[in-house]
Order: sequence, then structure tokens, then C-alpha cells
Amino acid sequence: MPILAAFMVPHPPMIVPQIGRGSEEQVRTTINAYEQVADEIAALKPETIIITSPHATMYADYFHISPGRNAEGSFANFGAGEVRFYETYDEELTRRITKQAEEWHVDAGTMGERDRHLDHGTMVPLYFIRQRYNDFKIVRIGLSGLPLIDHYRLGMLIREVVEATDRRAVFVASGDLSHKLQTYGPYGFAPEGPQYDERIMDVCGRAAFDKLLDFDEGFCEKAAECGHRSFVIMAGTFDGQAVKATALSHEDVTGVGYGICTFYPEGPDESRHFGDQYMQKWNRNESTDPYVALARRSLESYILRNETIDVPDDLPEEMIQKKAGAFVSIHKFGKLRGCIGTIMATTDSVAEEIIQNAISASTRDPRFNPIEPEELQWLEINVDVLSEAEDIADMSELDVKKYGVIVSSGMRRGLLLPDLEGVDTVEEQVSIAMQKGGIRPGEPVSLQRFEVIRHK
Repeated sequence: MPILAAFMVPHPPMIVPQIGRGSEEQVRTTINAYEQVADEIAALKPETIIITSPHATMYADYFHISPGRNAEGSFANFGAGEVRFYETYDEELTRRITKQAEEWHVDAGTMGERDRHLDHGTMVPLYFIRQRYNDFKIVRIGLSGLPLIDHYRLGMLIREVVEATDRRAVFVASGDLSHKLQTYGPYGFAPEGPQYDERIMDVCGRAAFDKLLDFDEGFCEKAAECGHRSFVIMAGTFDGQAVKATALSHEDVTGVGYGICTFYPEGPDESRHFGDQYMQKWNRNESTDPYVALARRSLESYILRNETIDVPDDLPEEMIQKKAGAFVSIHKFGKLRGCIGTIMATTDSVAEEIIQNAISASTRDPRFNPIEPEELQWLEINVDVLSEAEDIADMSELDVKKYGVIVSSGMRRGLLLPDLEGVDTVEEQVSIAMQKGGIRPGEPVSLQRFEVIRHK
């Protein structure tokens, strides 16, 4: 049996009357829509409600699924400790999802729980649902810092498990929209805020789930949304199906966007296998650029056979004769997967520099787990060859698109490459380089700039 329906809902605690104490009336449209969602769920009589929440346990590289038999929580942190929840987990469905994740090579499971108590992203939807219906168990899943396609694939495998177990299940994607819609709001205003809300309500209002995967992460961050990944997991549960979508409400009177939509499957639709379509776009294409080809050959040899290649004989002369620092940057589905390089030459040629840095970027970047063999076909590799750095007097001599920057303070030093997505000003560029070097604001610094030749 497929997922019976899915619901995109916000989770502002203030809409719970015991917390809002009257102030919730300013978002009465949202409350009315929430009550309609609760009525629809009650009519479906699900055995299990699967809830994804941005406020459940979250890791950068792992989806946490709440373990155990049950959990409890309350709104005590919001001044309403009398509103309590005692929820029973669907242990069988949790176990089957975890097993399926291992088979699909999706990093998800029940390890690493940090807090057994229910979060408000879970409890706010449950508050409204339990006014109308009580005969269900839950599965609670946190989001991650993994690429959007990994969230979509998690939804796909959840749907497969639900169908295999013949479970009557509905999906609740908990998440607010932008938090930067009004100057008077708690997080201020950013132009990306209303742009995000308009775009997400359009996409979800017509179930154009392929478009959910096209949202740029920098744009989402500037909009300060919290629910996008939750919505993407939900979308994955409908992969390959026609979907009837209804936008029930959207409000932004508090400076935070609250959107509610409902989704019902309408049978198979071969044109809507958005997961496969997206991954096909990223499927590996061999680069004709010798710098990129060398980096790929190096990291593949090391990852597959633990072997460091020799410098090939068929490289352009400049790669063998020239010495220079080089950075190897690796992206997977548009998201950084590793980046390590050298500011100046440490070997006898650019080719050797690339061979060594490709290995380091793919297996030794401390921010990421080493790249696994099954990831190789999805990798996008860039190689930046650096010019010699030159001292500059101040930031007026920088250009964020043209020059990279090296910021030094004593023995500490941070570097940032030029023309990076999401870095739009010199001030941002220098600030990030300082952070990378462990240099605090206000400390005396010296600046250097350099140019790069970028090979894609």
C-alpha cells in the first residue's frame, strides 16, 4: 500500500493556545488549515504517521531515526508544561527503514540519539492531529546536511518500505518557511525571504517536486528557511506517482512563513521519476581537461586500489615542467564533498601537486568522511592552479571574483579561493578566510592576493 497522503505543515509553538494565550489568533488562517489537515488524517485512519522535523536530532552526514519503543515530551520550554505527549514508535517500520538504508547506501539509522524527548517540530503537528485522531504510532526522522537528492532518496526508500509492509501510513513534513520576511520579525528581513516563500508555495502547490531539488543551498540559507529538506524527503515518497496537491494556506504576519499543503497520490506516472532524472543529470562525464582528468585518475586509483599513481607520460609539458600550488575541489550533486590544496608548490611539478591533493581532498578532508567507491560516478572535480601570492595593503586591492585571498596573523593563516558561490563581497571573503585560519575579528592581519586558473 502506498503512502496514503502527505502534509506540509509549520511548527510555530505560539499557535498552540496554551502557549499563544490569545496571540495565536493573528495566524487564524494557519490554525484553520491545520485543523483541516487533522480532519483529513483522521478520515484516513493511518496506523503510522511518519514525521520529519528540523528540530529532531540532526547530523551533517547522517539521518537520525528515533529509536526505542516510545518517547515523551512537553511544551515546558514554551511555558506550557501541562501540554504533554506520550508517543509510541513503530519499531518494525523503523527497523525496516534502517535496513533498507543500508542496502541503498543511504546514511540513515538509529545511532547517535542525543535527546529522547520529542522536539517541538514534532509536537506541534501532533497537537492538532491528536485533537481529532489517536489510534496511531509514529516514526520520527531528523534532517541532515547531506545533498537534497539524498533527502529525496530517503523518501523513496521510506515509500518502498511502507509498501512492502502494507502499512497504512501518512507523511507529515514539519517545517517553517523563511524566517526573514519582515523587518519587525525576530530574524529581520532579507530579500531572499519572500522570494523563497513565493517559490516554495508555487512548487508545492502544484506538486512540481523536481523543482524542489533545484533550490540553491546558498539561496535557502539567506532565506533562513528550516523546512526545505523535510519537504524534499516527503516529495521522495511520491516518486513515480501523479500527485494531487492543494495549497491550504500561507501566512507571514509574524515575519516567519507558515505554509500548509496537502498531497494525495493518484497512481503511477512514469514522467515523475524525479530521483532518477536528477541523478542522471549528474552522472559522471569524462573531462577532456588534462588537469581534471589527472585528479580523477589519482583519486579513483587511491579509493579503489589504495594506490598512488605515477605521473603519466602523456601530459602537457606545462604540467610536468611548471611548479605551483594547486587546489582540488570535489562536489557531489552540487554540494562540497572535499577540498584540499597547497598555497605554493610542495612537489617538483603541478602534476604531482594534483595527484597528491586529489588523494587528500577525497580521503583526508577533516570536514567529511572519505569518499566511498559507489560515490565516484557522481563526483564533479575542479582543479585550481594558483599564481604566486603577492602582498597587498588592504581589502581595496581585492576583487572577490578575480583574486583569492590569504589572511595571516602570526603563524595562523587562512585561504579562500576566488569566485566561489555564495561569497559575494570582499568582506565576506576575508571573514571566511579568517575563520578558516582561526583568526578572531579585530586581530591584526596581513593580506595577500593570488589569481587562479580554474579547470572544470
